[in-house]
Amino acid sequence: MGVLYDYFRTGDEEAVAKLMAATDGGPVVREGGSPLVDALDAKGIDPSVVLGKVVSFALDVPWTAGLVGERLVWPDGPGPDPEYEGPWVAALSDRARDALAGVTDDQLPGLADRWSRIEELSHYSDMQPGAMLSVLHEFVGLARRARANAESLYCWICL
Repeated sequence: MGVLYDYFRTGDEEAVAKLMAATDGGPVVREGGSPLVDALDAKGIDPSVVLGKVVSFALDVPWTAGLVGERLVWPDGPGPDPEYEGPWVAALSDRARDALAGVTDDQLPGLADRWSRIEELSHYSDMQPGAMLSVLHEFVGLARRARANAESLYCWICL
């Protein structure tokens, strides 16, 4: 099945903990249910590399491993051991949020085209420019709403 990623926005780490309690550890995006927060299901789009690549394109800087600046915020503790399969939640940096929020509608098609051609997506048949445009539009919208409400972006992850 692979790794699952749900991206969402909320006010702070206390709100993340409450959300995780309400969802019994996630997932955040639930089929057929009412969403508890503004979120999107982003299968195969990890924060560090795949999302990091489009953030680097938006900022017009080379991609680096720490560009998105994610950090573990849930569960509490020193971090999952190597055998832990999740779930956990990482906060994304405001820089990453603002880079996505700052993408203009005119920039979306070109960024989506570049993003669809990254090596990390080459094994997915459904990650063509048109599909990636839709995904990028969702990410940009989520980031815009987070920034407008002085909220952060988070990623729920589970193996």
